[in-house]
Amino acid sequence: MAGRLGVDHQQLQQFMTSSTWPVGTVRAGLARRAVGVVRPQVWVVDDTGFPKDGVSSPGVARQYSGTLGKVGNCQIGVSVHAASDTASCPLSWRLFLPQSWDSPEAADRRAHCRIPDEERHRPKWQLALDMLDELAAVGLRPAVLVADAGYGANADFRHALEDRGLAYALQAKGELTAHAKAAKPHQPPYGGLGPRPLPRYRTRPLSLREHVLAAGRDKAMTVTWRKGSKAAMTSRFVFLRIRLAGRRPRPAPDGVIGLTWLIAQWPEGEDEPVKYWISNLPADLPARDLVRLAKLRWRIEHDYRELKTTLGLDHFEGRSFTG
Repeated sequence: MAGRLGVDHQQLQQFMTSSTWPVGTVRAGLARRAVGVVRPQVWVVDDTGFPKDGVSSPGVARQYSGTLGKVGNCQIGVSVHAASDTASCPLSWRLFLPQSWDSPEAADRRAHCRIPDEERHRPKWQLALDMLDELAAVGLRPAVLVADAGYGANADFRHALEDRGLAYALQAKGELTAHAKAAKPHQPPYGGLGPRPLPRYRTRPLSLREHVLAAGRDKAMTVTWRKGSKAAMTSRFVFLRIRLAGRRPRPAPDGVIGLTWLIAQWPEGEDEPVKYWISNLPADLPARDLVRLAKLRWRIEHDYRELKTTLGLDHFEGRSFTG
């Protein structure tokens, strides 16, 4: 980056890590500019790892990194990106602090990295919500939010998006449970003593995988969602309406759990689906649009690759939390 700007490497490092300048104001301005240029169809939430050899960088720890595909010594950054079919750009970043950095043993390292006392361990999905709220405060909101199964499997994250009135298409794990569209809650009789019992579903919820297998391969339809570099991107998909269960469902006062899209990719030649998504997008949205939006998460992988290889983000020696 210093080479591209024609400035001294050490001076740029000093500016990034030590100088006091209005980060929030600059970040908001850049986010507005990025949204104007990209004209995003979705925003993407994800996280990426930065392998490290030592223990001095803020937030570094032995932790799982999808970038490494294993547990390794690394930092992890959580980011929000604006994306369309043809362009994408990061809008905001947060550095993830593992719980080990909250311990008394980490006090010296925190001081050395100039980590403010109020900065403590927070789950990655909460960091993502912080960024969404920060961007909303300057008038920027996504049309649709997409993310991988690490975020899609988290009921608290999904509920928080719904509370903010945000549409989403989130990758999910096949083990996530749901009731069928036709399932109805049962109202237990009131015995006359104590609070009235709440309505509840009496049927056992099935996994997403079980729902799709029960629907069968014949339920799948062929969808082409975009043009690839060599050929059109096409596969077979099953689309079902379900009622998400899990440990923290969100029923209405009458006990009814709202309907959600289940999208399952079931390619020809596969014995069962290979990917699943859940979405609160409108029930009348065409299948092609559902797939196209859910699949736009690939753009963030492109951004990470460009940031790390072309701009040298992998080589940045951030020794302070602000930097």
